[in-house]
Amino acid sequence: MKKTFFIVSILLFSFSFVNAQEWQTDFKTAEKLASEENRPIILVFQGSDWCAPCIKLDREIWSSDEFKSYAKEHFVMLQADFPRRKANALSDEQQEKNNQLAEKYNTQGYFPFVVVLDKDGHVLGEAGYEKTTPTAYIDKLESFVK
Repeated sequence: MKKTFFIVSILLFSFSFVNAQEWQTDFKTAEKLASEENRPIILVFQGSDWCAPCIKLDREIWSSDEFKSYAKEHFVMLQADFPRRKANALSDEQQEKNNQLAEKYNTQGYFPFVVVLDKDGHVLGEAGYEKTTPTAYIDKLESFVK
């Protein structure tokens, strides 16, 4: 019985990694991956612990199995989070990286703000929160790439 439970646990754990959204937090790493894989970068500015539309975008789009599966093959996902609660504070180094991204790509300070970039960091399009389906959101992001 313990052996069966262990095997099932390993399989479930492995499956969760296969289906997990892989978010980058470093622009240079994202740029390198995008170049190697010839994929656009989806840069997401969010306030994960205070911005209601950011939280909705995460729940309704980014966390959906449909989006995660599609993104895994088509996008490099880059997150620039700006949490406000001390418990969620980023390291000073990460906060500085996110601030630099905001100075370049989110000068208006919108949240959530989604920027579609080519592999060289050039802006192809911009989006935000929309009450829509994962399929429609994917189509919108892809429309900037074509």
